[in-house]
Amino acid sequence: MSIADNLHRVQERIVRAAESVGRRADEIMLVGVTKYVDAQQAAELVAAGCHNLGESRPQELWKKAGELTAKRAAGFTPAVPMPSIHWHLIGHLQRNKVARTLPLVTLIHSIDSERLLTAINEARTSPNDSGPPTNILLEVNTSGESAKHGLTPNEVEPLLAAATNFPQIAIRGLMTMAALEGGPAIAARNFATLRELRDRLKTNVTGCVQLNELSMGMSDDFEIAIREGSTIVRIGSALWE
Repeated sequence: MSIADNLHRVQERIVRAAESVGRRADEIMLVGVTKYVDAQQAAELVAAGCHNLGESRPQELWKKAGELTAKRAAGFTPAVPMPSIHWHLIGHLQRNKVARTLPLVTLIHSIDSERLLTAINEARTSPNDSGPPTNILLEVNTSGESAKHGLTPNEVEPLLAAATNFPQIAIRGLMTMAALEGGPAIAARNFATLRELRDRLKTNVTGCVQLNELSMGMSDDFEIAIREGSTIVRIGSALWE
């Protein structure tokens, strides 16, 4: 199967999952995760119609963004209009990598501390920086697994309350990953926990906090996530295998 064929199959699965719970597929953003492929394959995915690309490691995001720009300048085929690519950082962000990452990304999915919010806000306070606020999601560890990054559900509300301290940041929603073990039932519970948390907190947010987005669901469980309210799915292996 070609990359375009794989993308079409994933899009069809998104449509079916959305329709099964009375939702529209256009409510759900597909982020194609490119961490296991090269710039050529990433460009083919964009050419097939997936303009949102995700990377787990900042260094890989820097590298691929630069490679795609360089290849386009050299007459890369298929030609990919760089403005149509929206990069998402879906993995952990260290504070020493903030400054180089911010100019490249549309959305950071993985913010899990006030210290990281502070670093992002400070990086955006240059007198020459007049751009819109940086869009971020708060990562929440709904599975309770110690190996995962993320805030506990109880830590989210206090961090939202501190949002006014970070005028250069817009908190668009929440992100989570399902437990590695436990199957569909546990995944559904993890996703439902995030949705219920968002629904409870959303009634009291204002200003730069909106909480419209729920980033949850990957190749093995995105249909479950859609049925539980996901607005962004992060798909890797299903696009490449």
